[in-house]
Amino acid sequence: MSNPNVLSIVLAGGEGKRLMPLTADRAKPAVPFGGTYRLIDFVLSNLANSGLTKMCVLTQYKSHSLDRHVAQTWRMSTLLGSYVTSVPAQQRTGKQWFMGSADAIFQSMNLINDEDPDYVVVFGADNIYRMDVSKMVDAHIESGLACTVAGIRVPRREASEFGVIDAAADNKINSFLEKPADPPGLPDSPEESFASMGNYVFSRKAFVDCLNEDANDATSKHDMGGNVVPFFVGQGQAQVYDFTLNNVAGSTDKDRNYWRDVGSIDAYHNAHMDLVSVEPDFNLYNRQWPIFTSAPQLPGAKFTLRGNAEDSIVSAGCIISGGDVDRSVLSPNVMVDKWAKVEESVIFSGCRVGRNSVVRRAILDKNVHVPDGVEIGVDKDHDRARGFHVSEAGITVVPKNVDVAGL
Repeated sequence: MSNPNVLSIVLAGGEGKRLMPLTADRAKPAVPFGGTYRLIDFVLSNLANSGLTKMCVLTQYKSHSLDRHVAQTWRMSTLLGSYVTSVPAQQRTGKQWFMGSADAIFQSMNLINDEDPDYVVVFGADNIYRMDVSKMVDAHIESGLACTVAGIRVPRREASEFGVIDAAADNKINSFLEKPADPPGLPDSPEESFASMGNYVFSRKAFVDCLNEDANDATSKHDMGGNVVPFFVGQGQAQVYDFTLNNVAGSTDKDRNYWRDVGSIDAYHNAHMDLVSVEPDFNLYNRQWPIFTSAPQLPGAKFTLRGNAEDSIVSAGCIISGGDVDRSVLSPNVMVDKWAKVEESVIFSGCRVGRNSVVRRAILDKNVHVPDGVEIGVDKDHDRARGFHVSEAGITVVPKNVDVAGL
């Protein structure tokens, strides 16, 4: 990429209702993922690795843990003007909170005015993927258009679950369709469709003009995908950027072009299962394009009394003391006691799994205590009777700080 002035805005105010109860006490981008990360670390790492180091994170819903994580983890040298700043809703334009993703940026227009960028990158904060964003910015500049939307190829039969981009052979967007019953195929692949990734690049002046016009439209939902992108499509000023062309350093044939929306409990659990195989669908161990975070200062994981973990991620501070862990992801400071079994599960930090206990296809939020001999995820009706959420695919979720002995 040449050297244009680019401001990155990360939309991180989402409530994440479909991830309840994991979002009962935190914003969706603050939900832990992959043992030591938060969801927001993936987009911020992509931007940092791409050399786009002026980042504003717009927050709103239950943002304390997210704000704290950004403040404690994402500290860059200011010598060359780099920064990551968390920006809460400030009611700069009136006595209302953010009324949509476009309104969030409109209410934060001071960020654009102060930085005075040539281009504005607007990305979501809660998807799992690697992307060299600078290549998308280059494609946007080369096009001379006002708006570029990242699109990922999905099977046409599955595209009705997404916002779909109907694009011509030259990548110009003809229309932007929200969950269409009959998704259009691609010119070069009729059985595939472009699903929007919710990631955008805009030319600054055109974007600001659009936001001002949208703010004055009483009928608008003030949504990036629902209003802003269709505005540029209507002007013939929008193109799709094919995510499959975006290869990052160190990617494997298997995890190249991996992208997951982890907006539901089942999708979140499945994405964790993508991490743990010998050749993972998404490789956290790519040292050429690292995912950054701030890990706790803890000793390495310890395995005692023939404790065992197979096809799993076990973070620092964990003690597997005679228990067995299989196809699971353990965050820091988890204890699995003698003869316990943890299978296809995601265990957050501070959890304790007692002797002879079973945790199967479950998610345990922080500081959950599973007493000796207790089963989680084995009898789904029993889990529901204890007040635990059980997903459509049968994933049991135990909320933060629960002592299962009292249930």
